[in-house]
Amino acid sequence: MIAASLRKIRSLVEGVAVVANVSGAFVLLALVAVMNVDVIARGVFNAPFRGVVEVVIFSLVLIVFLQLPDVVRTGRLTRSDGFPSLMRARAPRFGEALERAIHAISCIFMGMIVWTVWPEFVEAFESCHFFSQPEFGPAPTGAIWTDFMAALARCDYFGTPGILTVPWWPARLAIAFGCAWAAILFFFKAALGDPEPRTVDQGEV
Repeated sequence: MIAASLRKIRSLVEGVAVVANVSGAFVLLALVAVMNVDVIARGVFNAPFRGVVEVVIFSLVLIVFLQLPDVVRTGRLTRSDGFPSLMRARAPRFGEALERAIHAISCIFMGMIVWTVWPEFVEAFESCHFFSQPEFGPAPTGAIWTDFMAALARCDYFGTPGILTVPWWPARLAIAFGCAWAAILFFFKAALGDPEPRTVDQGEV
């Protein structure tokens, strides 16, 4: 009964992981478009896109951590699995127990990352004062868009002033989400087993 309920929840969690993976793919497509615009502007018009380095760095954070849960779901997270593979072949029960132990440890480590990053996200988000009186700058006017843009200007930022700056909190939220969802998926793998055990492809090291 409990196992059946966990499997239903697992299906929902895996569905969210797939959606996050697709979102990361769209960010990747946007990054490719920005890179192409920069190449054309630089080569044809001698006017490179200012801030392309900042866009690349910020986008990579979003891509990696939005796609991390689906990587865990499909068992493609990079690791050395020679010994577990050998144990699955020679001693299936011990090999499965070893896999579950690895997933449990991975769940703990992902949880530790979330525990570390979440306060940083909260601090970065609260620096914008979206819903509170700011410590500096104009008071909220009541106009949603104006107040929103003013709040973004107050946020802790990533980038180079005068070239391109973006708020830090979306990146930290992506890190917290990706690691939290990966931890949940590792929990299900540890509790229910891995329905799609990782196999080593030909040519994969």
